[in-house]
Amino acid sequence: MVRVELQINGEKSLVEIKPAALLLDVLRELGLQGAKRGCETSHCGACTVLVNGEAAHSCVVLAARATGKEITTIEGLGQDGDLDDLQKLFLRFGALQCGYCTPGMILASHYLLHRNPDPTDNDIRKALAGNLCRCTGYVQIVEAVKA
Repeated sequence: MVRVELQINGEKSLVEIKPAALLLDVLRELGLQGAKRGCETSHCGACTVLVNGEAAHSCVVLAARATGKEITTIEGLGQDGDLDDLQKLFLRFGALQCGYCTPGMILASHYLLHRNPDPTDNDIRKALAGNLCRCTGYVQIVEAVKA
């Protein structure tokens, strides 16, 4: 076991982990349930979080390698118990169904919008290519991100 300090959603957490522990598992053990276990191969995006502001699939990131980096989960996007604007737009446009992929979709979209605040439909689809949804046709997701 190794002791690491992780900066998660603006708060420091000192955790004892196995050297091979995945970031996804550590986050979920800390009660942050937004990132989901999907394919476990970084293909579905259900486990997407932001690491130093960049979208990352937490199912393939060793938690120990995240030491000293700012980790943002879906739980850390909003302020004072209120949803982030992008989260509100996903609700408004009905850009979710079962909700399993939604946190990853929102965080991948958040990353895109910080790099490109006025993306085209093609930009959005390209940015979300690493996030799969089995319930929607992606139309509402693209509309929410454009808004």
